[in-house]
Amino acid sequence: MTEATIRIEGMSCQHCVMAVKKAVEAVSGVASSQVEIGKAVVRYDEGRTRLSEIEQAIKDAGYKVAQEPE
Repeated sequence: MTEATIRIEGMSCQHCVMAVKKAVEAVSGVASSQVEIGKAVVRYDEGRTRLSEIEQAIKDAGYKVAQEPE
């Protein structure tokens, strides 16, 4: 299992938290997620899904994935 922390922009309430959690956990290969305003910590099986697929699910739910500063 791989664990990733994803920064998310556009979240402001518990409804946002639940929407992101539902979207992330619908991705095949995601084992668990902890979501709070501004970020999600996701454990997933790299053999079944990629981080980019999880990020796309967040975007499809209407939120922006923030890029880490380089």
